[in-house]
Amino acid sequence: MVWSLPKGHIEEGETPEAAAIREIQEETGISGSIVAPLGVIDFWFMAENRRVHKTVHHFLLRAEGGELSSDDAEVDSVEWVALEDMSTRLTYADERRLMDRVQELLADS
Repeated sequence: MVWSLPKGHIEEGETPEAAAIREIQEETGISGSIVAPLGVIDFWFMAENRRVHKTVHHFLLRAEGGELSSDDAEVDSVEWVALEDMSTRLTYADERRLMDRVQELLADS
């Protein structure tokens, strides 16, 4: 199983911040507000026999409501994970590197 941070497409007229809040709610059931930008991940992948470029803006959010749910068709499982366990849980190294910034951002907020 691949464990990764919630992410998705920015819809027309939407800011990266608004997209992050919407995608987290859709993929996890949790509503929240942005605390700080976490970082940007830029990568390429193959889809339908073509190379696709994707830039993902990640944000640190404060959970404000909702309940964990894996009802979204894009996810198999959703879990709360302790910050100190994220480096062993997340599949992708670039997402693990983003987690290194969280303590610093929390101290500043």
